[in-house]
Order: sequence, then structure tokens, then C-alpha cells
Amino acid sequence: MKKFSYRLETVLDYKTQVLDNLKTEHAVIIQNVNRKQEEIRGLKRELYGYEDGFDQVKESGSTIENYLLFDMYIGHMEKRIDEEKQRLYHLREQEDAKKQEVIEAKVDTSRYEKLKERKLQEYQRAVAKADETFVEEFVMGTNLRMRRQHRG
Repeated sequence: MKKFSYRLETVLDYKTQVLDNLKTEHAVIIQNVNRKQEEIRGLKRELYGYEDGFDQVKESGSTIENYLLFDMYIGHMEKRIDEEKQRLYHLREQEDAKKQEVIEAKVDTSRYEKLKERKLQEYQRAVAKADETFVEEFVMGTNLRMRRQHRG
């Protein structure tokens, strides 16, 4: 019997390649999300440092200009954190969309993999049946030859 070949192997290879590419893109987006989260944490630490500094200046007393500078910088930092949170929100939306693409590609690829498995099982059953038939024919042929030899 001829060797097993899956006629949709090129399609399966293509689908697998697409899936792998989507997984890579998803991983990159996750990295970007993680970096953005770390950036926001850093900005918040910086903000807390300025707020603590402002509290110390308020306790010790200072000029109005210093108060205004702290207030302006704290306001600027809060605005910047809000902007980065908005960017993070968009990155998370991208991540969710890419995750959905990965899931769809995985489902699509698994269909072809399952079909290949079924075709392989059918092939193996056919090979087993062919082997069984060959053995039966061989045994019957051997028995016939032995009977002829014993008669003759």
C-alpha cells in the first residue's frame, strides 16, 4: 500500500504558519501592555514623590511660587498618567482583538489537524485490513500448496 499523504497538508501548514504569526503578534502586544503598565507605575511613583515633597514644603512653609510649581507639576503628572492610561486602554483593546484572532485561527487550524488525524486513522485501518487480507491469502495459498503436495 502506498505511503500516507494528507492532500490538505499545504493548507494545514499555511494555517499553522498564520497561527504562529498571530501568536507572535499577540505576544508583542502583551509586552507592550506590560511595558505601559510599568511606565504608569513609574509615573505614579514619581507623582507620589512630588506629592510627598509638596506636603513637606507645606509643613515647612515656602513661597507661593513653590506652591504653584508643585501644583502645576502634580497636575501635569496626573494629566500624563491619564493619557498613558488611555494608551493602555487602547493597547488592551488591541490585545483583546488579537487574542480573538488567535482563538479563531486555532479553531481553524485544529479542524485541519483533526481531519488529518481521521484520515490517518482511516489509512491505518485500511493498511491493517490489507495486511490481514494478505496474511489470509498467504495462509490459504500455503494450505492449498501443502494439500496438493500431499496428494501428489
